[in-house]
Amino acid sequence: MCAGSNTGWTAEWVSIFNGKNLDGWTPKIKGQPAGKNLHNTFRVEDGLMKVGYKGYEQFDEQFGHIFYEKKYSHYRIRLEYRFVGEQLKGGPGWAWRNSGIMLHCQDPKSMAVNQDFPVSIEVQLLGGKETGKRTTANLCTPGTNVVMDGKLQTRHCFSSASKTFPGDQWVTVEVEVRGAEVIEHFVNGERVMRYTQPQYDPADGDAKKLIKGKQLSLGEGYISLQSESHPVEFRKVEIKVLDKK
Repeated sequence: MCAGSNTGWTAEWVSIFNGKNLDGWTPKIKGQPAGKNLHNTFRVEDGLMKVGYKGYEQFDEQFGHIFYEKKYSHYRIRLEYRFVGEQLKGGPGWAWRNSGIMLHCQDPKSMAVNQDFPVSIEVQLLGGKETGKRTTANLCTPGTNVVMDGKLQTRHCFSSASKTFPGDQWVTVEVEVRGAEVIEHFVNGERVMRYTQPQYDPADGDAKKLIKGKQLSLGEGYISLQSESHPVEFRKVEIKVLDKK
């Protein structure tokens, strides 16, 4: 299915970021309660949602996420992102030009104060170096597992089939989410990843707190954007609700 098709769409694209302020969004930064925007990590300037670190001396593993106020199950999300500037001192090497779109997230209020990441499905966003390959719209699985190539996958990260995007260029990422059935990633209109059956990882301590009985299937949740020590900017954050049939 290409990014331009419209099978199953029941609504138009709706912006969930108004370009003026963070109305409808809740930050949750490690070490802080939900709702506290430490050092103005998340801010709006020039119509962009910016993730920056001007108030920090160093990162100190203060991983952050900003959550949209509504839950979704069947939908398509589309946004543009770009990495800018230099990584904050103390940020881990793997977090250079690294951010993400977290899908099927737990409620930010349910996160432990010192929890690094929400239990979720992460569409990992990476910026490329001037040479070498570094794909984007990858998959990471904090507290979760998925089925890929017909097998339950329990390792943490998986590379997509995307191109590499070095420098400060804007990149468009789109994700189609169909509950607990299928998730597909698109970069600049090309499908780069597909997997099925998102579910809680019963071996993960944070996920254990969310599992009800023996039900592992993960079919809905909140959406959040990451702060992982490298400045990143987002624009045109849009949702299209899909028919559940």
